Order: sequence, then structure tokens, then C-alpha cells
Amino acid sequence: MDSLNEFFISYGYWGMGIAAFLAGTFFPFSSEAVMAALLVSSSMDPVLTVVSGTIGNVLGSMVNYFIGSLCKPETVSRLFRIKPSRMETAQRYVKRYGAWMGFFAFIPILGTAISIALGILKANVWGTLLSTFIGKCIRYIVVAYSVLALI
Repeated sequence: MDSLNEFFISYGYWGMGIAAFLAGTFFPFSSEAVMAALLVSSSMDPVLTVVSGTIGNVLGSMVNYFIGSLCKPETVSRLFRIKPSRMETAQRYVKRYGAWMGFFAFIPILGTAISIALGILKANVWGTLLSTFIGKCIRYIVVAYSVLALI
């Protein structure tokens, strides 16, 4: 995993975006570690690092949304090894709160289920995009601020 992180770090903002994209999908990866390494070990602009991470992560979540829009819940649970109970919980919240549940797509593991559930339930794509962007941007701002405060 260290060599994978080094690979993303070597590509700067593009690496941050790709790492965040992978982390935003169902692929288990920590884009926060890449962000922290970029901010600590190089002269990367924190704002551009947050922007590239946010864009990549939102695109990853939207891939989950579109996968959900094409599949049945049972298929998604089986293919991506999401416990049916997590999918049911995510679907229940999405039915209640709609596209604004995308705000919580930054939550590890459950965020993937939320994004997929939004697609399965055909939540408004623009509302999903906006709410997902807001949640993930806030998360990356907090991560960047925390890293910078520690160095």
C-alpha cells in the first residue's frame, strides 16, 4: 500500500484526484493519507489539493450512484460485499431525506452504500451531486486544516 501511496503522491494534484476517485468508489483506499502526505512533504497548495481531492471523490461517488441506478439492490449487495442491513439502512434514509443524503457519502463504508442507494432509488442526480460535493468538500477542508495545524 505504501508504494501505491507513493505513486499517487508523485503525481501531485492529479494523483490526489485519482486517489480520491478510487476512495470515492467501492475500492477500499484512503485518500486522506495521500492528502496528508502531499501537504506535509511538498509545497502543494492546500486549496488546490482540497479541490482536486473533492472533485475526484465526488466523481467516485457518482460512479456508485450510476451503478446503483443500473442494478437491483440484491445484486449490488452481493457484488460489492455491502451487508444487506447496511443497504436497507441507507435506502431507508434515502427514502426519507432524498438527494440530501448525498451529504453523508463521505462516511467510510456507509457512504458507498448511500451513494448506491441514491442511484437505486433514482434520487435527483443534481441534488445528489450538490449535496455530495458539499459533504466531501467540508471533509477535505477539515482534513487539510488538521494536517496543516499539526505541522
